[in-house]
Amino acid sequence: MRDMPQFIDRADAGRRLAVALAYQREAPVVLALPRGGVPVAFEIAISLRAPLDLLLVGKIGAPGYAECAIGAVVDGGRPQHVINERMLKQFGVSPDYFEKEVARQLVEIERRRQAYLADREPIDLKSRNVILVDDGIATGATVKAGLKALRSAGVASVTLAVPVAPEDMLDELRSDVDGVVCLYTPADFCAVGLHYADFDQTSDEEVIDLLRRSEQVRA
Repeated sequence: MRDMPQFIDRADAGRRLAVALAYQREAPVVLALPRGGVPVAFEIAISLRAPLDLLLVGKIGAPGYAECAIGAVVDGGRPQHVINERMLKQFGVSPDYFEKEVARQLVEIERRRQAYLADREPIDLKSRNVILVDDGIATGATVKAGLKALRSAGVASVTLAVPVAPEDMLDELRSDVDGVVCLYTPADFCAVGLHYADFDQTSDEEVIDLLRRSEQVRA
Protein backbone atom coordinates (compact mmCIF):
# COMPACT_ATOMS: atom_id res chain seq x y z
CA MET A 1 0.00 0.00 0.00
CA ARG A 2 1.43 3.38 -1.05
CA ASP A 3 2.08 6.03 1.62
CA MET A 4 -0.23 9.02 1.98
CA PRO A 5 0.92 12.16 0.12
CA GLN A 6 3.64 14.00 2.01
CA PHE A 7 2.58 17.50 0.92
CA ILE A 8 -0.76 19.26 0.71
CA ASP A 9 0.30 21.30 -2.32
CA ARG A 10 3.32 23.16 -3.66
CA ALA A 11 2.88 26.07 -1.25
CA ASP A 12 2.92 23.65 1.70
CA ALA A 13 6.10 22.05 0.35
CA GLY A 14 7.67 25.49 -0.08
CA ARG A 15 6.94 26.56 3.47
CA ARG A 16 8.46 23.37 4.82
CA LEU A 17 11.54 23.77 2.64
CA ALA A 18 11.89 27.35 3.86
CA VAL A 19 12.19 26.07 7.43
CA ALA A 20 14.90 23.63 6.34
CA LEU A 21 16.75 26.47 4.58
CA ALA A 22 16.58 28.91 7.50
CA TYR A 23 20.32 28.43 8.13
CA GLN A 24 21.07 30.69 5.14
CA ARG A 25 22.82 33.74 6.63
CA GLU A 26 23.33 35.81 3.50
CA ALA A 27 20.21 36.45 1.42
CA PRO A 28 20.56 34.22 -1.63
CA VAL A 29 18.89 34.48 -5.02
CA VAL A 30 16.05 31.99 -5.22
CA LEU A 31 15.64 30.57 -8.73
CA ALA A 32 12.56 28.60 -9.68
CA LEU A 33 12.21 26.11 -12.49
CA PRO A 34 8.84 27.04 -13.99
CA ARG A 35 6.17 26.36 -13.86
CA GLY A 36 5.77 23.92 -10.98
CA GLY A 37 8.80 25.15 -9.06
CA VAL A 38 7.49 28.71 -8.77
CA PRO A 39 4.89 28.23 -5.99
CA VAL A 40 7.51 26.29 -4.00
CA ALA A 41 10.22 28.91 -4.56
CA PHE A 42 7.86 31.78 -3.76
CA GLU A 43 7.39 30.55 -0.19
CA ILE A 44 11.16 30.17 0.24
CA ALA A 45 11.90 33.64 -1.16
CA ILE A 46 9.29 35.28 1.09
CA SER A 47 10.58 33.48 4.18
CA LEU A 48 14.24 34.32 3.47
CA ARG A 49 13.40 37.82 2.17
CA ALA A 50 15.37 36.93 -0.94
CA PRO A 51 14.85 37.94 -4.57
CA LEU A 52 12.94 35.47 -6.75
CA ASP A 53 13.73 34.85 -10.40
CA LEU A 54 13.24 32.14 -12.99
CA LEU A 55 15.61 29.69 -14.61
CA LEU A 56 13.91 28.89 -17.88
CA VAL A 57 14.57 25.32 -18.93
CA GLY A 58 12.81 23.35 -21.66
CA LYS A 59 12.33 19.64 -21.19
CA ILE A 60 12.95 17.43 -24.25
CA GLY A 61 10.32 14.72 -24.14
CA ALA A 62 10.53 11.28 -25.73
CA PRO A 63 8.51 10.71 -28.91
CA GLY A 64 4.92 10.09 -27.84
CA TYR A 65 5.81 10.52 -24.15
CA ALA A 66 6.22 14.26 -23.61
CA GLU A 67 6.55 13.94 -19.82
CA CYS A 68 9.41 11.44 -20.10
CA ALA A 69 12.55 13.59 -20.32
CA ILE A 70 15.35 12.48 -22.61
CA GLY A 71 17.13 15.80 -22.14
CA ALA A 72 16.68 19.50 -21.48
CA VAL A 73 17.85 22.87 -22.77
CA VAL A 74 18.46 26.26 -21.10
CA ASP A 75 18.42 29.44 -23.15
CA GLY A 76 21.05 32.16 -23.16
CA GLY A 77 23.72 33.56 -25.43
CA ARG A 78 25.06 30.01 -25.72
CA PRO A 79 22.15 27.63 -24.99
CA GLN A 80 23.14 24.75 -22.72
CA HIS A 81 21.65 21.29 -23.06
CA VAL A 82 21.98 17.90 -21.46
CA ILE A 83 21.11 14.47 -22.81
CA ASN A 84 19.95 11.43 -20.89
CA GLU A 85 21.85 8.83 -22.89
CA ARG A 86 20.07 5.90 -21.25
CA MET A 87 16.62 7.26 -22.14
CA LEU A 88 17.84 8.24 -25.59
CA LYS A 89 18.77 4.62 -26.31
CA GLN A 90 15.65 3.24 -24.65
CA PHE A 91 13.38 5.22 -26.98
CA GLY A 92 15.62 4.94 -30.03
CA VAL A 93 15.69 8.72 -30.48
CA SER A 94 17.53 10.05 -33.52
CA PRO A 95 19.89 13.07 -33.39
CA ASP A 96 17.58 14.83 -35.86
CA TYR A 97 14.59 14.47 -33.51
CA PHE A 98 16.61 15.79 -30.57
CA GLU A 99 17.88 18.83 -32.48
CA LYS A 100 14.38 19.72 -33.66
CA GLU A 101 13.03 19.43 -30.12
CA VAL A 102 15.83 21.66 -28.80
CA ALA A 103 14.88 24.32 -31.36
CA ARG A 104 11.19 23.98 -30.47
CA GLN A 105 11.89 24.29 -26.77
CA LEU A 106 14.01 27.41 -27.27
CA VAL A 107 11.01 29.03 -28.97
CA GLU A 108 8.80 28.02 -26.04
CA ILE A 109 11.36 29.35 -23.55
CA GLU A 110 11.32 32.72 -25.30
CA ARG A 111 7.50 32.73 -25.20
CA ARG A 112 7.60 32.09 -21.46
CA ARG A 113 10.23 34.77 -20.92
CA GLN A 114 8.03 37.37 -22.59
CA ALA A 115 4.90 36.15 -20.78
CA TYR A 116 6.45 35.94 -17.32
CA LEU A 117 9.10 38.65 -17.29
CA ALA A 118 8.28 40.99 -20.20
CA ASP A 119 11.05 43.62 -20.19
CA ARG A 120 12.27 42.89 -16.65
CA GLU A 121 16.03 42.40 -16.52
CA PRO A 122 17.16 39.07 -15.06
CA ILE A 123 19.04 39.19 -11.75
CA ASP A 124 22.82 39.22 -12.21
CA LEU A 125 23.90 35.85 -10.80
CA LYS A 126 27.65 36.32 -10.98
CA SER A 127 29.25 35.60 -7.58
CA ARG A 128 25.83 35.15 -5.97
CA ASN A 129 24.68 32.28 -3.75
CA VAL A 130 21.77 30.59 -5.49
CA ILE A 131 19.01 28.29 -4.28
CA LEU A 132 17.62 26.33 -7.23
CA VAL A 133 14.07 25.12 -6.59
CA ASP A 134 11.70 22.70 -8.28
CA ASP A 135 8.60 20.86 -7.07
CA GLY A 136 10.43 17.54 -7.30
CA ILE A 137 12.91 15.56 -9.37
CA ALA A 138 12.23 12.50 -11.48
CA THR A 139 14.77 11.94 -14.28
CA GLY A 140 16.88 14.97 -13.33
CA ALA A 141 17.29 16.23 -16.91
CA THR A 142 15.77 19.64 -16.24
CA VAL A 143 17.80 20.21 -13.08
CA LYS A 144 21.04 19.07 -14.74
CA ALA A 145 20.57 21.55 -17.59
CA GLY A 146 19.84 24.29 -15.08
CA LEU A 147 22.94 23.52 -13.04
CA LYS A 148 25.09 23.53 -16.16
CA ALA A 149 23.80 27.00 -17.04
CA LEU A 150 24.37 28.31 -13.51
CA ARG A 151 28.00 27.23 -13.48
CA SER A 152 28.48 29.03 -16.80
CA ALA A 153 26.98 32.15 -15.20
CA GLY A 154 29.71 32.19 -12.56
CA VAL A 155 27.60 31.80 -9.43
CA ALA A 156 29.37 31.54 -6.07
CA SER A 157 27.39 28.54 -4.88
CA VAL A 158 24.29 26.49 -5.66
CA THR A 159 21.99 24.81 -3.17
CA LEU A 160 19.45 22.47 -4.72
CA ALA A 161 16.15 22.53 -2.81
CA VAL A 162 13.31 20.15 -3.66
CA PRO A 163 10.48 18.62 -1.66
CA VAL A 164 10.84 15.10 -3.07
CA ALA A 165 13.29 13.10 -5.18
CA PRO A 166 14.70 9.58 -5.43
CA GLU A 167 17.87 9.13 -3.37
CA ASP A 168 19.88 7.75 -6.30
CA MET A 169 19.12 10.85 -8.36
CA LEU A 170 20.22 13.14 -5.53
CA ASP A 171 23.45 11.14 -5.24
CA GLU A 172 24.00 11.72 -8.95
CA LEU A 173 23.51 15.47 -8.57
CA ARG A 174 25.54 16.08 -5.41
CA SER A 175 28.81 16.56 -7.28
CA ASP A 176 27.22 19.41 -9.27
CA VAL A 177 26.02 21.45 -6.27
CA ASP A 178 27.32 22.84 -3.00
CA GLY A 179 24.39 21.58 -0.97
CA VAL A 180 21.16 19.59 -1.26
CA VAL A 181 18.00 20.06 0.79
CA CYS A 182 15.33 17.45 0.10
CA LEU A 183 12.48 16.70 2.50
CA TYR A 184 11.47 13.26 1.30
CA THR A 185 13.29 10.48 -0.58
CA PRO A 186 10.80 7.61 -1.00
CA ALA A 187 12.21 4.14 -1.61
CA ASP A 188 9.47 3.40 -4.13
CA PHE A 189 9.63 6.65 -6.09
CA CYS A 190 7.44 6.61 -9.21
CA ALA A 191 6.36 10.16 -9.97
CA VAL A 192 6.58 13.55 -8.29
CA GLY A 193 2.83 14.17 -8.32
CA LEU A 194 2.05 11.07 -6.25
CA HIS A 195 3.56 12.79 -3.20
CA TYR A 196 1.17 15.76 -3.32
CA ALA A 197 -2.52 15.77 -2.39
CA ASP A 198 -3.00 18.64 -4.86
CA PHE A 199 -0.70 18.61 -7.89
CA ASP A 200 -2.75 20.63 -10.37
CA GLN A 201 -0.74 22.20 -13.15
CA THR A 202 0.64 25.64 -12.35
CA SER A 203 -0.71 28.18 -14.82
CA ASP A 204 1.14 31.01 -16.55
CA GLU A 205 -1.13 33.44 -14.69
CA GLU A 206 -0.10 31.99 -11.33
CA VAL A 207 3.59 32.30 -12.21
CA ILE A 208 3.15 35.96 -13.18
CA ASP A 209 1.15 36.70 -10.02
CA LEU A 210 3.70 35.09 -7.70
CA LEU A 211 6.60 36.96 -9.32
CA ARG A 212 4.69 40.23 -8.91
CA ARG A 213 3.85 39.49 -5.27
CA SER A 214 7.45 38.60 -4.46
CA GLU A 215 8.61 41.98 -5.79
CA GLN A 216 5.94 43.81 -3.79
CA VAL A 217 7.00 42.12 -0.55
CA ARG A 218 10.62 43.23 -1.02
CA ALA A 219 9.74 46.75 -2.16
